[in-house]
Amino acid sequence: MVTIVGYQKRKNEEEKEFFVLILQSGIEVIKSQTGGMYATAKKASLPSTFTEETCRQLIGQELTGRIKKVDCEPYEFVIPDTSEVITRSHRYEYSTEDPEL
Repeated sequence: MVTIVGYQKRKNEEEKEFFVLILQSGIEVIKSQTGGMYATAKKASLPSTFTEETCRQLIGQELTGRIKKVDCEPYEFVIPDTSEVITRSHRYEYSTEDPEL
């Protein structure tokens, strides 16, 4: 299960505005590169045809599915808390696929 935790306004290639839902997975405990443990949750966005008001009303609702890590071409990513720029070669996306299959 994932939870809708927010939404964002975006523009497509034709500059037309639309909204994406921000989805978040459950909490995971991960071991850092330095050996310490920390809690985190994966986030992904899901394009929608909803109005801003509908997106606002959907916050807190759960969806069946999961957020999975997907390999991609390397890109630069700014860590929001520290403004550090890193290179990533993965992204997170929402999937309704059953991980057991």
